[in-house]
This record gives sequence, C-alpha cells and structure tokens, in this order.
Amino acid sequence: MKKLQSLLSKMGILALALVLFSAFTSIAPKASFAGTSSFTEYYYGSNFYYKVYVPSTYTGSTNVPLMVMVHGCLQNPDDFAAGTRMNALAEEKGFLVLYPEMNYYANTNMCWNWFYDYNQHRGAAGEADIIKGMVDSVKASYKIDGNKVYAAGLSAGAGMVSILGATYPNVFHAIGIAAGVEYNAADTAMGGVTAMTYGGPDPVYTGYDAYYEMGSYKRRMPVILFHGTSDTTVYPINATQVIGQWAQTNDYIDDGSDNNSVDATADVTTTGTVSGGRSYTKYVYKDKAGAELMQYYKVTGMTHAWSGGSSAGSYTDPTGPDATRIMWDFFTTH
Repeated sequence: MKKLQSLLSKMGILALALVLFSAFTSIAPKASFAGTSSFTEYYYGSNFYYKVYVPSTYTGSTNVPLMVMVHGCLQNPDDFAAGTRMNALAEEKGFLVLYPEMNYYANTNMCWNWFYDYNQHRGAAGEADIIKGMVDSVKASYKIDGNKVYAAGLSAGAGMVSILGATYPNVFHAIGIAAGVEYNAADTAMGGVTAMTYGGPDPVYTGYDAYYEMGSYKRRMPVILFHGTSDTTVYPINATQVIGQWAQTNDYIDDGSDNNSVDATADVTTTGTVSGGRSYTKYVYKDKAGAELMQYYKVTGMTHAWSGGSSAGSYTDPTGPDATRIMWDFFTTH
C-alpha cells in the first residue's frame, strides 16, 4: 500500500485525510562505506518511511552537514530527489540528505498535514516530531554537524518546513520554502485550502505565534523563499506572508520587542534572468546591524514548481533559477 502513490495522478487540491498516530519505533540506518554513494530507504514506524543519501566522499571521520528535504503532495523521496537534483549537489559538496516520506494512511495524496494544529507544536507527537525523530536517527548513525542541519520543502512540504523552523529552531539552523505557507497558516483542512488561495492570518500575529512556539529554544532563523508569480495552487500572497511572518518572528528574537529591527521591507532588490529561461526578482532582508537574514526569489511566470529543477521529477520548472544550489549557498553562509 505504501507504494500506491506511484499510481496517483498529479493533484490540484489538498487532501483532507486525518489519522491518529501510534508510537514511533525508529530503525536507524547503518553507516555506508567510504567510496560508494547510497540512497537507502528505512522504516521509521507507524507506516512512516524515509530515505538517506550518503555521498561517496563520506568517510565517517569528520562531521558533515545534513539537508532535510520535505516533499510535496503526490510526491515521494525518489521523485523529489530526481526533481530537485539535491543528491547530485550532495555528492559534489559532501553532505548527507534525508528525505522524510509522508504516511499514505495519514494522507492519501501524500500531503504533509501542515494545516492541523497538532502538527504545529514541539513534543506533540505530530509530524514535526516525526521528522525531528528521523533526523535523530540519522545523527545516531552518521557523523553530522549539529550546527549545519537545514530543511527545505515544496508546497505542503514547505508548510511543514515553516513548522520545523518554529518548533525545532535548535535542530534546524536555516530553512528553505518553495511555494509554501507561513507558520500557523491554518488549523483545519478547509482552512488550509483557503490559506493556499487567499493567504493565512496576518503575519503580525503568526510571526508572534512562531516566536512563542520557539520558547526557550528561540534563535534567529535564516529563511530563503522561492515562489512563482503564476502559482494558482499556492497563490503568491502566501510568499508575502511567509516573509512577513519570519520577519516578525526574527524581529522579536532580535531584541524581544516588536520594533521593526527586522521587517518585511527589502533592503536590497535586484533582478536577473536565467540564460534561456525565466526572469526573477531577488529581495534581500537584513537585520538592524546590516547582516543578511532572509532572501526571496520571485520567479516571473513560474507556476507551482521547484525552481530550476529537473523534468525527471514532478512539479519542477527547469527554466527558473536553481533553487537547489541557491538554497545550499544561502544555508552555508548562515
């Protein structure tokens, strides 16, 4: 049954399925031998699986970064890896990649259920906890640099990544959002559908919600965002709200006050065009000391897709700027 997602056609709306999860029993991966790359599936528990890519350069002698890639609806780790080409970059740069896989029984369209409240809190035994548990399993088997664990996602996966940034800022040190929504954009499935079209609550409030959720683990969260101007699955208003929410959250974290020490007004705006491809506008947001904290790539004419991805995977736009490499470069400078 786990493999039924390969039979599903491409989707247009969010699934409304919900199940209660039983206890999670992680089966940790075994470290690979140096000189041979691997892309291996593991069972986590309660019908959740994940895959780990280990580059051929990994020796186990030094700590390496970990990238967590959270797929979108009607996708799986193989599809997402092919579309983003993150494994190829991992081979080039020498980092590991973890691909959590959504439980078919929890959502028949393989969407992460970012729109349910129980998934939006630390220690609530929801999907954020499941992904964090997968990270722990990888850390138990490989030498991972705990200060270089990053998360990126597409669509519903991007919604979960926003949640990971708020719930586990001590685990994830920067996040990438591709065609996603702000933290706490909805608390019901129907609310999720509405948010995808019209946006969620005012980022002034969701920004504080994320700050409050961080609790004693609060720290500045670098964020990079990609969104197409022609996205009619997750409308572009959500990109504005993601920036607004994380600007507000980082504003509170900066000095404990809502005083616009970080705000949603871009400090630097540039434009560019991919050779033979799409044009885009890049917005850079800085803190009061002038340090870059957030980036937003608004890709002209792109629909609901991973920018610059490969047509070997679903929901990609090969003509956009290379989100995979740009995100990695952003993460490694933060």
